[in-house]
Formats: sequence, structure tokens, C-alpha cells
Amino acid sequence: VQLQASGGGPVQAGDSLRLSCTLTGRTFSLYSLAWFRQAPGKERDFVGCINRSGATTTYEGSVEGRFTVSRDNAKDMVYLQMNNLQTEDTAVYYCAATQGLMSVHAADYDYWGQGTLVTVSS
Repeated sequence: VQLQASGGGPVQAGDSLRLSCTLTGRTFSLYSLAWFRQAPGKERDFVGCINRSGATTTYEGSVEGRFTVSRDNAKDMVYLQMNNLQTEDTAVYYCAATQGLMSVHAADYDYWGQGTLVTVSS
């Protein structure tokens, strides 16, 4: 299983950005998916996750209402739509996959993408 994230870049505070992640090597719809992020000098933190069907999502409190995780099982893609970005959202964003239930814990995910950097300036 390989995950490939893309879509990061420099933006201004208040802007929107959509990250994408594709999973190859196995049947995409069998995996629960999540986004995590790691800011400079900090630990990797949970952002949001989505179950296999896409019917259920969970978010970390500071992004709820601003970020949306979605998936397209026909295209083998998971997305992170980020609106009203703030400087504290600056981080490397990682997509992750598990054949288990969706989870907020990084240790529950077996596969990780390489990360894509989002830089938000004021």
C-alpha cells in the first residue's frame, strides 16, 4: 500500500486550500483514512478522519467547522478541504490509512504518505 499526498503550498491567512491523497496497491474502499499534521518542533497531531464509506467523519477541535475530510471511492482519493486557514495551521500534513476502524490515534494507522507542507502567513 502506498499513499501519496499533494496540494500543499504557501497561502495567506484566511485562504482555502485542498489537499489530496491517493492510495494505491490495495482496494481503496477497504481503508479508513485520516489526516494528521506536524508543525515545526511539535509532535504529529490528529486533524480529521473518515470511515470506509465516507458517511462518518471526526475532527480535532481547532479545525472543526473549517476543515472537511471527504473521499471518492471511485477515484481512490481522500481530500482535506481547509478553509479560513490560520498561521497556526502551518505544518506538514500527512494522510494515513488503516483497514481497522477510523481512529484519532496515529498508532492505529498502518500506512502513511510522505507529507505535504502547508505554510500560512499573516
